[in-house]
Amino acid sequence: MDIRRLPGDEPAIRRFIEALWLPYKRELEATVDEFALDSDADVVAEELDHRPDRHDSDQFEAWVAVDDAPDRADPADSQAHPVGFITTDVDEAPTVFDRPDRLLICDIYVAESRRGTGLADELVEQATARARERGCAELTLDVDVDNDRARAFYERLGFETVRHTMVAEVPAGDESRK
Repeated sequence: MDIRRLPGDEPAIRRFIEALWLPYKRELEATVDEFALDSDADVVAEELDHRPDRHDSDQFEAWVAVDDAPDRADPADSQAHPVGFITTDVDEAPTVFDRPDRLLICDIYVAESRRGTGLADELVEQATARARERGCAELTLDVDVDNDRARAFYERLGFETVRHTMVAEVPAGDESRK
């Protein structure tokens, strides 16, 4: 097992999307309505349009866990077997706020075949190491309220709930009221 930073080139990002990101989003889609993917969209192509800019950012990083790969193989290598990932983004505190910089864990995913093996702990440790390197004093993340397994995992690692996000639909406007 090796955890490697995902390079920002198209072949690596395409392999990441197809092998890890899309299965992750499909699992979320099956349990959380908010994560439903557009059935008419070419998801891989649209993500390929979006991701290179993010990967070129100094703030965002993606790390991929690769199993059964040749030494130092690129995650895009067809011999590499990607089994999990974590993406992070730096949330710098504006100077007017009395809070430390934070490292946001955007997404974390472990393939079903590797769940319960400690890989998720290793991925969070990778994020923790990055937080230290960037001078971030805290890790932060969002987790779906109904995802009991994920919430228990994060609580075991010392994460605490500090806010609740509330959502309301915006009612359609009535043009006759004008």
